[in-house]
Amino acid sequence: MASFLVAMGSGDPAPWIKNFRGLLPDFDIVSLGDAVDPLSVRYVMTWYHPPGSLSHFPNLKAIFSLGAGVDHMFRDPHLPNVPMARVVDPDLTNRMSEYVMLHTLSILRQTRRYRTQQAERLWLDDDWQPAAQDVRVGIMGMGVLGTDAAHKLKSIGFDVAGWSKSPKQIKSVPTYAGPDELAAFLARTDILVTLLPLTPETRGIINTNLLKGLARDGRVAAPSLINAGRGGLQKEADILACLDDGTLHEAVLDVFETEPLSRDSALWLHPRVTITPHNASVSDPLEVSRAIAAQVQRAERGEALLHVVHYEQGY
Repeated sequence: MASFLVAMGSGDPAPWIKNFRGLLPDFDIVSLGDAVDPLSVRYVMTWYHPPGSLSHFPNLKAIFSLGAGVDHMFRDPHLPNVPMARVVDPDLTNRMSEYVMLHTLSILRQTRRYRTQQAERLWLDDDWQPAAQDVRVGIMGMGVLGTDAAHKLKSIGFDVAGWSKSPKQIKSVPTYAGPDELAAFLARTDILVTLLPLTPETRGIINTNLLKGLARDGRVAAPSLINAGRGGLQKEADILACLDDGTLHEAVLDVFETEPLSRDSALWLHPRVTITPHNASVSDPLEVSRAIAAQVQRAERGEALLHVVHYEQGY
């Protein structure tokens, strides 16, 4: 019998094994460390697998990432040269858009300020808030997640644009592409949302130079940042410095350079930082399992995989 390998270096594989046993009854569902014939392994689902642990399966046909991100796979210098695919699941996409909309609206409606005033028992009704249509949101990373978030932000009135590495044509959303158009994109952005994949080109891209390029002519106190992409995109010391010198008004961070975030990080107690524990888009495990099982079934029918990862681009 052919085998489907659950290769997890982080998290509990047991629930996934249970799901796949129900969804792929024609396969022996195994985990790293199980006694298995290497020749029988046809497919692998991975999440931070130990480097080198997938290089011993000569009949491997495809590797599937447990999530939308795939940078964890490229940590392995010994990846087999087989097709790789990431998960694109409607539930995961919707949850990410919920997160982006929640925190964009929170910045617009100054909920952090009101929480502070409540704690201090202050009734200050002297502020003015712009309408959503007067606030420019810029999304870096216009894949499935970024495109969905852009359309949903537009539906509640925000002025939305997108930026990506290569040109994209997205209905009703103006887009910018490449390094030559980055400055123009930043200059029209009051709230920056980053949903980029982590690649050598994007590592550390959220830095002082980028943040100082954000709009200075908006109808908000200062630009704000929401990073729900990957922790390696940001330089946290730069974000803190930009908050302290007024370059940034507020930062919402779901991901971090090192996770879990160290207890002694200055981000925890900064008055204008919101921290969430890398849960912006935690999808239903059964739905993810179904999406991966459907990909296996496509491959078994001789059909091309969906959402294939490009080795040369890193996503």
